[in-house]
Amino acid sequence: MDESYALTYSVEYPDRQLDRLSSALRIFWVIPIAIVLGTVAHVTWGGRGESIYITAGGILFGGPLLMILFRKKYPRWWFDWNRELMRFGARVNTYLVLMNDEYPSTDEQQWVQLEIEYPDVEADLSRGMPLIKWLLAIPHYIVLFFLGIAGFFAVIYAWFAILFTGRYPRGVFDFVVGIQRWYLRVVAYMAILVTDKYPPFSLE
Repeated sequence: MDESYALTYSVEYPDRQLDRLSSALRIFWVIPIAIVLGTVAHVTWGGRGESIYITAGGILFGGPLLMILFRKKYPRWWFDWNRELMRFGARVNTYLVLMNDEYPSTDEQQWVQLEIEYPDVEADLSRGMPLIKWLLAIPHYIVLFFLGIAGFFAVIYAWFAILFTGRYPRGVFDFVVGIQRWYLRVVAYMAILVTDKYPPFSLE
């Protein structure tokens, strides 16, 4: 794990027998908490030309962008919201991909350790960078697309391994964590705008 980057991420390896039934039916078990996550991770639901606001709005991007651009500020409560939403999303994601069989909490960190440094906007962030980070991150999108495919098949392999042995293969576990870490660093760079440091092309 690159401790020098603004976002650090790790997942506690479940060094024990995992629940085979829960793992076998995980795609169904995750539905309730995925619905809860969806209520805070998406913006609107609309029908017949009308939008009804029923959710909390997801990652805050536009507001921080404008504040950095015009005021050189990043309100702390906006930062806290983004960090906690990312932590919640990571817990649900790691549960979905079988990395733990304990049900995800909406507020406790549990087996996921995700830390983000609160930015010193005046010293560390350039005013104009938020406007182009999404473009600069294109090489990462391409790499993550192929890593996502590899991760999908790795999780399928882990699913069979858990069904037959009750254990998540450690090498596969570390590979999936590496993909998640890479993705989250890109999100920290181009979506929640907490750093101008370019994300490393690394699973470590």
